[in-house]
Amino acid sequence: MLFTVKQELLNPVQVPSPAAFPLSKIDTWRTPPLNPSYPYSLDLQRSLSGKQLLLTQTPYPLSLIHEHYLNGYISYQKALTQKENRYKCNRCGSDSPFYFASFPCSRCHQECYYCRACIVMGKVSECTPFINWEGPTSNVLPKSSVMNWKGMLSKAQERASNELIQAIKKDEELLIWAVCGAGKTEILFKGIEAALNSGKKVCIATPRTDVVIELKPRIQSAFPDMSVLAMYGGSEDRFHESSLIISTTHQLLHYYQAFDVLIIDEVDAFPYSTEPMLHYAVAKAAKHAASKIYLTATPNESLKKDVEQGKKQVVKIPARYHRMLIPVPRFEWCGNWKKKMKTDTLPANVEKWLKKRINEGKQCFIFVPQIKWIAPITDMIRKLTEKVDGVHAEDSQRKEKVMKFREGQLVILVTTTILERGVTVPNIDVAVLGAEETIFTESALVQISGRVGRSAQFPTGDVVFFHYGQSLSMRKAKEHIEYMNALAYKEGLVDR
Repeated sequence: MLFTVKQELLNPVQVPSPAAFPLSKIDTWRTPPLNPSYPYSLDLQRSLSGKQLLLTQTPYPLSLIHEHYLNGYISYQKALTQKENRYKCNRCGSDSPFYFASFPCSRCHQECYYCRACIVMGKVSECTPFINWEGPTSNVLPKSSVMNWKGMLSKAQERASNELIQAIKKDEELLIWAVCGAGKTEILFKGIEAALNSGKKVCIATPRTDVVIELKPRIQSAFPDMSVLAMYGGSEDRFHESSLIISTTHQLLHYYQAFDVLIIDEVDAFPYSTEPMLHYAVAKAAKHAASKIYLTATPNESLKKDVEQGKKQVVKIPARYHRMLIPVPRFEWCGNWKKKMKTDTLPANVEKWLKKRINEGKQCFIFVPQIKWIAPITDMIRKLTEKVDGVHAEDSQRKEKVMKFREGQLVILVTTTILERGVTVPNIDVAVLGAEETIFTESALVQISGRVGRSAQFPTGDVVFFHYGQSLSMRKAKEHIEYMNALAYKEGLVDR
């Protein structure tokens, strides 16, 4: 897309000319003042309000968009900015030369630079502008946002819920440090209700698409008067608007000063934990005065340091809602298990552990450090039982296999850390083979341990780390769980 400038107003042109330039090459222009008598499009308002989309990402004709610009309802913004010889992407915040490359562009008929860091969200280039809604925001709130959830919160959950409500009222930040299985979603309900009834716009952001899909019906059931939207790649909700949105952290890159309350779930999880652009996306999507709520069972060292130094408010939930202690992992040396694999046999104590579960019909996860071990270990276990399968991130049948395990068709599921979160099965045991491997961080091992004992009907279970030498992460994970159990006992939150 090329523009000419006349009397400081932009005018898009389709045919290249010496007077036409990509927006990134134009120094100054203005957006006309709002024309209150202009009959603006309600569809545009709903689709663009609080967002920052590329012109190419909207389903509306350029003529309609530009007419709204001339009447002050839409502004054009640079997608890339250049200072000297260095580019910056205004969507993801990347400014390292590593992320920028040029290509022969069919739109501007020039060598056009683009950002590779966030290209999965659509190509941000010199000649493709962002469009921002500048008119009145749409009122998408119902007359009242009545919460329909009838459950009861535990003492610890109630305390966290009250802290959350206060943080939302005061537009403050809050870390909710809650053990796996503490019932974090239910803790959010009263805070969300208070925010909606105050006219605030709420977003729950999480690193993974499958969690967004799982959360939507739970949140919708709790707030039946709301239209709860789920935002992820390919979502049918992406051109709709609501005051209650569940989104992947990547989709926040499409928003700009949109939310009064931003709840970031699993802040320690990949990719949010390692991607600076996702932190940039959170900052950009939140309004200047907004509540940011962080949820995690395993805060990283940076978050812990902020808490210790008083930089971040925290409320801890050290106990599960059913008032039972979290199962503590035990360590079992299994020798050089990789060498054993070459003889097509499992370590003796691992095989003994598996046979016991098979004989009892007790379901279990076996976590392994790399995808390459999935198939051979699954084949070895298949000699003991047919009710076994393996799954990993690139597995095209991942959802089907997990569903079989949920339904009890499989007794054993061999997996990588892809299932360390988000999958809840009521009555299972867990083993980690090769727990000393670096992929099994403290956070990962705490989350893996947290798969066990989550149900009130089955609050106990076995967690074993089979290893060829104890790692620091193994010891820290065990200490983490013991610390939370001790805190829960001290606060009277567990029965035993």
